[in-house]
Amino acid sequence: MSAHPQAAQVDDLDDGLFNQISKYVYEKTKITLGKNKKELVRARFGKIIRQRGMSGFREYLHWVQSDVSGDAIREMMNAISTNLTSFFRENEHFVFLSGTLIPEIARNPASRAGGMIRLRGWSAGCSTGEEVYTMAMVISEAVTRLEEWDIKLLATDIDTNVVAHGQRGIYEQDRLEGVKPSLIGKYFTPCPNEKGRKSYQTKEVLRRMITFRHLNLFNDWPFRHKFNFIFCRNVMIYFDRPTQENLINHYYEVLNPGGYMFIGHSESMSGVSHKFEYVKPTIYRRKDDPEGK
Repeated sequence: MSAHPQAAQVDDLDDGLFNQISKYVYEKTKITLGKNKKELVRARFGKIIRQRGMSGFREYLHWVQSDVSGDAIREMMNAISTNLTSFFRENEHFVFLSGTLIPEIARNPASRAGGMIRLRGWSAGCSTGEEVYTMAMVISEAVTRLEEWDIKLLATDIDTNVVAHGQRGIYEQDRLEGVKPSLIGKYFTPCPNEKGRKSYQTKEVLRRMITFRHLNLFNDWPFRHKFNFIFCRNVMIYFDRPTQENLINHYYEVLNPGGYMFIGHSESMSGVSHKFEYVKPTIYRRKDDPEGK
């Protein structure tokens, strides 16, 4: 790697090199970087190039492609992913979770095992964890006897930095604007963050429900059990139509019969071949019969 400490401007990103980078990102993650993303690539990868004292994008791409440790591609994916999220974002999904899905699980004899009611959920593209912690709060509020439930929530993201953030469960005060004060008092503990700013950490009652993991959605899914519901919101917007179709049908296979999938309000399954039943806008259900026919 060359040393170029004065390389304040990184301007060798011509169309040909941008296309090479886009192709490489697609091969690794299925994320589509159209021509309109060229300036985003210039800004985000350019920052890495300057920090590492590289000569430009060509050297950077060669470095990523030749790295066998996996660290370079992880850093690349962390830079390209966008992590916009908040507590109770698109709240109607959480209303459905508490008002429809949880009661269905409670009534279903198939959900009971060893005297416990089993519930499994997945936040796919969990970002910094606000979504999955909202799930945990909503579920905790919706069930009458939490000790009778076996609840496990999986939270995954391609960005290792946001997964680590979610594991810590520490949020600055302004990040909790969408959370009712009563819920803050019940599920968060005040604490300073590493910058000394007033922050809150999620309590153990939430954290013990959740497992955070780094996962590329297009690598193998190492799941032993199926899910009652999956939140994959504002993730598919990064993918082309064939990739979306592949992902949606993969979700179908890892849901229990009758399980639900939630997508973002900026997304649509129109034009995508799938086996889900439409429930309401952005909410779909796997059919009840075991074969999904």
